[in-house]
Amino acid sequence: MSETPIRVLIADDHPVVRDGLRGLFAGDPGFEVVGEAENGREAVDRIAVFEPDVVLMDLRMPVLDGVGATREIVDRGLSARVLIVTTYDTESDVLPAIEAGATGYLLKDTPRDELRKAVRAAAAGESVLSPPVARQLLGQVRQPSRDTLSDRELEILATMAKGATNKEIAAQLFISEATVKTHLIHIYEKLGVKDRAGAVGAGYERGLLTPGER
Repeated sequence: MSETPIRVLIADDHPVVRDGLRGLFAGDPGFEVVGEAENGREAVDRIAVFEPDVVLMDLRMPVLDGVGATREIVDRGLSARVLIVTTYDTESDVLPAIEAGATGYLLKDTPRDELRKAVRAAAAGESVLSPPVARQLLGQVRQPSRDTLSDRELEILATMAKGATNKEIAAQLFISEATVKTHLIHIYEKLGVKDRAGAVGAGYERGLLTPGER
């Protein structure tokens, strides 16, 4: 008895790219391309109809970009995993996509076999990052700015100081639990602590939190 194929939807504003990605899965019984979209708005609407397992999402598209579409997919509770496939790998591109809830982030020069493996991993709920993106994110964890927390990190720290769990923080800030965990890694590293209690304590000591935020 054969396994059920992974259902894939392709969202990219360039027809040639969509054709190339569709051809990547053609003839492989492990995949089924159930639909295409040329912008983020179409992608969200068609995900609701076709219910794919994985969406290959371009980052920069008209009407609604990849980050906006990913955020809406998560907010609407659609089950599709989003795998960003783009040519852009700068911090300003990568972080918003991950924060929005993307399961993975790959570059368009990813080898065909690796892309298929990434789709399988994403369908299984695993995070997938291309090596350049992984190195960039790892570098942020290893060499963070110890003096400044980002606005999002301050929000998470303040919410955590009120006793909120990761799940509650994710719900209040409209981000995924995985994103919360990533931010916590950054917060702990920047504050030089190892756990939530240490982070909250350091937050008060450094004036990042006030007693009224308890």
